[in-house]
Amino acid sequence: MPKIIRTELGNVSIAEDVIATVAGMAAMDCYGLIGMVSRKQVKDSFNEFLGRENPGRGVEIRILDERLFVDVYIIVSYGTKISEVAHNVMDKVRYTLQDMLGIEVSAVNVIVQGVRVPEER
Repeated sequence: MPKIIRTELGNVSIAEDVIATVAGMAAMDCYGLIGMVSRKQVKDSFNEFLGRENPGRGVEIRILDERLFVDVYIIVSYGTKISEVAHNVMDKVRYTLQDMLGIEVSAVNVIVQGVRVPEER
């Protein structure tokens, strides 16, 4: 279900995939974030098979009663403060969606799925 923004000139409909892509790209800019974890395994496996990159991987969008909720599933780098990385992701995603798409976000939930430890050589 797309997010609909009503204006005096008409309606603007923004697909959930677009919102997820913008949120995913914003999250990947944050320090301490290693990667995103896919929650839609089949769709992302198919995209990888076709050679397409999915910037919205690891982002779930829910629209309930005209309110937008964003869930971001991430992997953080070992040695970084997890709460700071999560807080930065929340702020960056919320600001970017407001700035680029003009969408008010009710909540950004960050779910840390793992910590990546660097390989020792």
